[in-house]
Amino acid sequence: SWKSAIASESIATAGVGLSDIVVVGNDIYFIESRPAERGRRVLRRQRGDGTIETLTPDGFNVRTRVHEYGGASYFVDGETIYFQNFADQLLYRHEPGSEPKPITTSGIFYGDFRIDRARGKLIGIQEDHGVSDIEAVNTLVHLDPNGPNADGGQTVVSGTDFVSDPKISPDGTRMSWLQWNHPMMPWDAAELWVADIDETGTLHNPQHIAGGNGSSVFQPEWSPGGDLIYVDDRTGWWNFYRYRNGEIEHLLDMEAEFGRPLWVVGMSTYAIIDDTRLICAYTHNGTWSIGDLDLETGELTTVPTPFRDVSSISADGAIVGFVAGSPSTTTAVYRHNLSTGETSVVKASSDSETDPAWLSDPVAITYPTSEGQVAHAFYYPPKNPDFEGPESDLPPLIVSSHGGPTSATAATRQMSYQFWTSRGFGFLDVNYRGSTGYGRPYRDALQDTWGIYDVD
Repeated sequence: SWKSAIASESIATAGVGLSDIVVVGNDIYFIESRPAERGRRVLRRQRGDGTIETLTPDGFNVRTRVHEYGGASYFVDGETIYFQNFADQLLYRHEPGSEPKPITTSGIFYGDFRIDRARGKLIGIQEDHGVSDIEAVNTLVHLDPNGPNADGGQTVVSGTDFVSDPKISPDGTRMSWLQWNHPMMPWDAAELWVADIDETGTLHNPQHIAGGNGSSVFQPEWSPGGDLIYVDDRTGWWNFYRYRNGEIEHLLDMEAEFGRPLWVVGMSTYAIIDDTRLICAYTHNGTWSIGDLDLETGELTTVPTPFRDVSSISADGAIVGFVAGSPSTTTAVYRHNLSTGETSVVKASSDSETDPAWLSDPVAITYPTSEGQVAHAFYYPPKNPDFEGPESDLPPLIVSSHGGPTSATAATRQMSYQFWTSRGFGFLDVNYRGSTGYGRPYRDALQDTWGIYDVD
């Protein structure tokens, strides 16, 4: 019987998706997914002066099918852009003022690119569905950035079921990457490897650094000085580690998650600013925050923000770009200047505004469940500036469980939830056992109990 200002039309009118942030100099690149164009993904750029332009022409959909879910479908080298087009799965080189030019000749999937400047090559994932009748073959390959790469490129890493995150050290002499094998998923046992790389692109002295055997590595990155920073959950929590001079150092021991499940390649929760500092996102009790980590002391400073979910962090110099959202604001791409402290919106996922008086603020709760364990959720109480429920009654409750299962719900603005809370319903958004963000034991609890513990 409560009358609400939140109409069903505001839910049905979808905003754009925002992801894949890359900062180059003062420019911020991002992928915009457009529901009005059947989900077409276009590459956009905000210049340092605030102007935004669309870089990929009509008819192109910047999306790769690597690992099926894709991710990391473009790379920026100065003013040149390389991207995988979804319809033909060809890799294109796009120069300013010209039409994109294909630099591969077959529908082999590519993704997660980097420039190997020492050898003048592109390096990335190659997924070939034409080699085996059983399943696709994943390798890391060197490609000629000018094409045509009719031979598919020079194989650099092979012999593993899945591979990702090829990263060349600043001096060009070493390469790191992640790999994992069936039946494991990357969040189960992604392994970090490092090898020497010679002038021909051939690897020597490969070493298994971390991951596997009950731990998973996420997002390795080289510091300017040649240290390898990465995230590992060997303690049960995705925390930061550093590989330096053959030794591993645990940089931060904290019951919080600084990584995410690698559903798509190229995911990023942090960016290295220099040899002494990185900017990161981390989640505790289901809520994401932004942190500033001193790499010498291991001290983490939490940056006060209104955000409850933060992802896709990239940085160059003083400019940091990321995607973030809160219960009262729509998800958006943000620009932050470390020198001035200024934060501004680059692009919001939706232009629609709702008076905060109508928006329920979710509360993180933990409650007992089966087998003597606990579960986590966000509870949205009823909220309407014109109506109030009787004190003697509890509100009717809608319970929601996210997809995945190895995923998590976040406390960001969900108008489909607010539709109900503004009409007198409570809404419980459950991060059931198996969800990420609460440590590895909680994430692993659903193993062999699918459809049991999550339902409980």
